[in-house]
Amino acid sequence: MTSSITDSAVKAAIAAISSESATTEEKIQMLIEMAQGFQKKPKTSQDLRNAVGLFYRAYQMCGEDYLLLKARAKVGMAGSLQMIPDADSQLLQQAKTDYEEALPILQQFATAAEVAETQMNLGLVLQSLVPYNLARITDSIHAYHEALRVFTWEDYPQEYAILYNNIAIAYLSMPMASEREYLRQALAVQSFETALQHINLIEHPKEYAMLQNNLGNALQYLVSSHPVDNNLRAILAYNEALKVRNLQNTPLEYANTISNKANVLFNLPDNPEKPELGNQKNLLQAEEYYQEAWRIFTEHKQLERAEIVAKALQDLAAEIEALALN
Repeated sequence: MTSSITDSAVKAAIAAISSESATTEEKIQMLIEMAQGFQKKPKTSQDLRNAVGLFYRAYQMCGEDYLLLKARAKVGMAGSLQMIPDADSQLLQQAKTDYEEALPILQQFATAAEVAETQMNLGLVLQSLVPYNLARITDSIHAYHEALRVFTWEDYPQEYAILYNNIAIAYLSMPMASEREYLRQALAVQSFETALQHINLIEHPKEYAMLQNNLGNALQYLVSSHPVDNNLRAILAYNEALKVRNLQNTPLEYANTISNKANVLFNLPDNPEKPELGNQKNLLQAEEYYQEAWRIFTEHKQLERAEIVAKALQDLAAEIEALALN
């Protein structure tokens, strides 16, 4: 097997760093910067593993003399481990340990924004470890709230939107007794709505669309005595997301939102005031959306998503057929 360009680049860089011309601090900085280069645009998981190796080499060179650089190298390792596709629980646990060890040093020597970014990433790792029973979702939410002390909507709108989105998703994944199901869903809806008070269509279209799409999802599945009202609110949220998401610029996000909207239409009476008249019109509109979403997912080789939509189309066909027989 021939070694890749990245592997030879790593070797060349390490050889350059081994030369005597730079100070230890400069060498550490060079290793960290190079590792960040691999981390920012990884073409393969090997690039991320190379980044971990370089960060680790930088970490080893720090000793006790360069504490801030040591913490940054730890954060770099954690971030790379977290990004490895299908990272298993062992890699995620290592990332968690690295973040937790780096944080006290960062809190002492780094900027507030650097600390907050680490807390945000720690929250994500904790959230990823919950399904393995290796972390608690409440700890993840706590880490996000710590990051929000710095990432305010005025100064960091993008991070603010992502944090509230993550908090809402964390609430939705919380295991709760069925009688408290409504509470976690309501907290999720509230988190999306809090963010949307400050994240607007004009200044932050991408984040706005993400929040509206996910708000629609939360409303659609909200346990409530007013399902029709919630579904109508969900439709409005999806329509807001579709002001940004379109077939030309964001085909996969667009397909995602129209298939979500179709899910609502499937269960929504044509006239909410007269539900007994049925939902023939909404079913046909849902069918159109599903077909378009299926085409887009298939075209972009998102086969798992295409399969889910194909199943929804089957259910829809059965529903239309049953209505025709009645």
